[in-house]
Amino acid sequence: MNRLGSLQRLLLTTAGNWTSRQALLILIYHRVLAAPDELLPDEPTVTEFAAQMDLLGSLCHVLPLAEAVERLRAGTLPPRAACITFDDGYANNLELAGPILGERGLPALVFVATGFMAGGCMWNDIVIEAVRAATAPLDLREWGLGMPPPGDAAARIRLLDQLLPALKYLPPAERAAKALALAEQAGAVLPAQPMMNAEQLRALGRHGMAIGAHTVNHPILEAVDAREAEREIADSKAVLEALSGQPVQFFAYPNGRPGSDYSRIHVDMVRRCGFTAAVSTAWGAAVAGSDLYQLPRMLPWDRSALRFGLRLMRSYRDRHSQRI
Repeated sequence: MNRLGSLQRLLLTTAGNWTSRQALLILIYHRVLAAPDELLPDEPTVTEFAAQMDLLGSLCHVLPLAEAVERLRAGTLPPRAACITFDDGYANNLELAGPILGERGLPALVFVATGFMAGGCMWNDIVIEAVRAATAPLDLREWGLGMPPPGDAAARIRLLDQLLPALKYLPPAERAAKALALAEQAGAVLPAQPMMNAEQLRALGRHGMAIGAHTVNHPILEAVDAREAEREIADSKAVLEALSGQPVQFFAYPNGRPGSDYSRIHVDMVRRCGFTAAVSTAWGAAVAGSDLYQLPRMLPWDRSALRFGLRLMRSYRDRHSQRI
């Protein structure tokens, strides 16, 4: 038996009866990288992603999200049901992840923030590139972070862990302006087109990848007024349907933490806008009775195949309870 087969057998034995009940595990990815990036240690490279997909395909029944939601509602999920999702709409979802998924026959869904499709970077990527490029202390006094020296990769990651939350909850226009000011201060050169464009969006289907909505400008819905929040939700759906020529059934809440990033009023907005279901970033597996407009998901940040597989198996037993 090869190494993957031995690992599969070990994990299934370890799992015991955890996966015998009806449960749906939804994985969240953002980027897949061509090579390791010291400032993005939790993002898989193509090699790591391929290994994860090999293990996922051997351990789980991977379903399109549309089928999984319908079978969750009907109580007909297969054992170890799983879905693959990507948030934001990075071009590497198509260019790097797409061929890996297509070769293995694994379906996935990409939640796209439509405001970044015409070019440019998301605010968080601008901040990351500013911290990467800095050769002198950045002036971060307005966020109470002083003027920290750049330091090594570990120091830059620690700085990002402070800086990104400090900007995250600002209104989208102000957040983008402050991120660009940081990039200018650091002399950062931003990537030309990290997000997928309309042509790439339409090409997702060739790799068995569906499309979901993730707002226009990726605001924290709880941090903007109700009219703006509903406009962000509705407009993202309309734009994606116009570009793809297909109905967009699913929505992902930006940042996605129930009760802090979105609330019941936003769940109601998503329902009114005609979505079939929505996903959060609350931890756990969805089971019978789970709110279809607040489905939990799992972040697969483990670097080794063994830890990744063990996390998959453990997550099936973690039933998520809604709090809003």
